[in-house]
Amino acid sequence: MGCFHSKTFHLLSPDSKQQEPLPLPEDPKQLATNPDPSITGDQLDIPVFREFPLNELRAAANGFSSEFIVSESGEKAPNVVYRGKLKDNRLVAIKRFSNLSWPDPQQFLSEASMVGKVRHKRLVNLIGCCAEGDERLLVAEYMPNDTLSKHLFHWEKQPLPWEMRVRIAYYIAQVLDHCDTQDRKIYHDLNAYRVLFDEEGDPRLSSFGLMKNSRDGKSYSTNLAYTPPEFLRTGRVIPESVIYSFGTVLLDLLSGKHIPPSHALDLIRGENLLLLMDSSLEGQYANEDAAVLVELASKCLQYEAKDRPVVKYLLTAVEPLQKQKEVQSVVSSHTLMGLSKTPVPLPILLSPLGKACVRMDLSAVHEVLLKTGYRDEEGAEKLSFQEWTQQVQDMLNTKKFGDIAFRDKDFNNAIDNYTKLVSLMSVPSGTVFVRRALSYLMVEQAELALRDAMQAQVCLPEWPTAFYMQALALSKLGMESDAQDMLNDGANFEAKKQNSWRHPS
Repeated sequence: MGCFHSKTFHLLSPDSKQQEPLPLPEDPKQLATNPDPSITGDQLDIPVFREFPLNELRAAANGFSSEFIVSESGEKAPNVVYRGKLKDNRLVAIKRFSNLSWPDPQQFLSEASMVGKVRHKRLVNLIGCCAEGDERLLVAEYMPNDTLSKHLFHWEKQPLPWEMRVRIAYYIAQVLDHCDTQDRKIYHDLNAYRVLFDEEGDPRLSSFGLMKNSRDGKSYSTNLAYTPPEFLRTGRVIPESVIYSFGTVLLDLLSGKHIPPSHALDLIRGENLLLLMDSSLEGQYANEDAAVLVELASKCLQYEAKDRPVVKYLLTAVEPLQKQKEVQSVVSSHTLMGLSKTPVPLPILLSPLGKACVRMDLSAVHEVLLKTGYRDEEGAEKLSFQEWTQQVQDMLNTKKFGDIAFRDKDFNNAIDNYTKLVSLMSVPSGTVFVRRALSYLMVEQAELALRDAMQAQVCLPEWPTAFYMQALALSKLGMESDAQDMLNDGANFEAKKQNSWRHPS
């Protein structure tokens, strides 16, 4: 069954005239995929940063078994990352530093705790550390869907689509901007291995890069051809080095392969953009959009650090591409990444509404709701409408104006009238909530649509339409797994209803 059945909601009672707002589900997985970039830090469901005892982390990673290694360089790397499971069954990533990296345990703990204070939904957040004996360990959230390097250079199913590449660039810029405001201006060795994908397929930047690989900060693991020029000269990383590395990641996203920055700049100067662009992206992007990212990469890769843009510029350059309809989070990262779970088979005899919701066809849903009207509410709805005839004419007019606006696809006006109607009704109407939910979806307010669909479910607990509308809203919010659950629930109730017609008791 769906994930909201056990929630407690405050609803309109027959004696109530005011509607209390329904809270959205407080599922950390759902909060993590909220498309609102303002949600950061304290609003994330992340454990408080703490020190772990060594024996707990050793047990979590099965004695630091080689079978638990998830870093792509394996045991050969100086710092190895393991998958681990804590006592509370939470999966984590555990980074184990070499013995010589941090001789002073207090220095390590101080640095780790500073990184642990940085929180962002686009960051693979640090949740703990350990410094016992010769061991120096960091503990972060676990990302189950591999690195950008694997999806970009070693893909098995499909190349990353253009929309996803733009999203990755934008999300990285968001994190870097947040870190900049948190006075963590240095990100060490930003590259395609540092970008990981969470359970929903959303890209996140590893928090490990916010901490130096050693106390002196002189380690830089990428190929020298991709290393910021100033690091080669001085052995030090500066804030502008992060911008240079962002430029190399942009090259990766644009080309789908490793191109040394010097060679890429030659191609850009010679306007040989077709040689730079990934051929698998052909037909997926507008030339002017590609030109924006190419120009941004060129600015980031300037030899002199002073000639590179600031972090905020990265956001302002990429954000307009993100605002295009097809690039918005309406299409979930899970789908763009080709990670969609195999749908559970649905009953064959779906209603027209069920079929429209499976296709996520909002126009078809609108047509079905118009034809259905209020008849699915059966006796309870008739009673409430009978009450209306005994009340003020304003209620009837409000319903009439709302229905006309809904019919005419004037969805903002429909929302206004249905909102007024809800406040006037003594008995809540599931149909009104469903119509307002679709209206919210049509004006791209999926969170409010989800609330209304949940209200409709409480009005009519086994009404397939209420579940289908929740599925539409969840899909718009990028919560594909939960949307599939709701589709299944709606289909099951629909099948149950059809069986009751065939086999009346």
